Amino acid sequence: SRMLALLEEYLEVKLFLRTPGKTELTESGVILYQGVVDGFRNIEAAIHEIRARSTGLETVTLSVSTAFTTHWLMPRMHKLQAQLPNIDLRFQLISGSVSGSVEDVDLGIRFVTGEDILHDASLLLPEILVPVCSPAYRKQQLESPNNDIATTLISLSDSRIDWFELLPNFHLQAYGTTHSLVFSDYAVVLQAALLGQGIAIGWLNIASHWLETGSLVPATPTAIATERLCHLVHSRKKPLSDAAKQVREWIIAETRHDVANVAKQYPELKLDTFLAKNL
Repeated sequence: SRMLALLEEYLEVKLFLRTPGKTELTESGVILYQGVVDGFRNIEAAIHEIRARSTGLETVTLSVSTAFTTHWLMPRMHKLQAQLPNIDLRFQLISGSVSGSVEDVDLGIRFVTGEDILHDASLLLPEILVPVCSPAYRKQQLESPNNDIATTLISLSDSRIDWFELLPNFHLQAYGTTHSLVFSDYAVVLQAALLGQGIAIGWLNIASHWLETGSLVPATPTAIATERLCHLVHSRKKPLSDAAKQVREWIIAETRHDVANVAKQYPELKLDTFLAKNL
């Protein structure tokens, strides 16, 4: 506190508003704080560059969901390492709905509506939702005319999308009574669907790999696009490294390739209609 008082004396401004039990930054204090944060960020970037020069490896940190990492990235990690051998990935993982700052990472996947003045954004694809299940579950549970077993709907606890909003008549008119499984981690939601435990809402940017391989199939010939768009974003305060740009372009290319194949495999979903409006 003595050093801060000396700094205030030197600058001839107050950096803090001090009240009993509480200290807040003044406007000048906020300016100084942001400058210090930016300075440390630049130092960190310089350290990463020095390490990259000495080891030949560059590190890219992603802020993504555990579901994206588990169900989309891991099945093709060997391909990334083969195509970008000098890049190591680190992860800031989010178990539920993706949100939060990307100030401390290189890239983050976020769903965006409207203009975002704080970030540069590269479009992956629209937010497209498809009810998905395992092929065996669809055959035994949904296609059997004499099946009286209740359908199980698998959901993400903090999702802004639920079954009643997505398909209000799906659980009543189509398949009668229902049970539910609710998880706080979307990786577990998809894993439960893969294991034949029920029907999950499939975010196409995550479930596309399993739809393409046939491990998951549409539970009903329905796809819904929301008003949100899925982007790879980064802070405008932190320019992207060449390595981060390569990772960004690789993720975009792989995602578009997946979705194009899914659209061909399941024309009943009419995905081309949604994609043509945005891509």
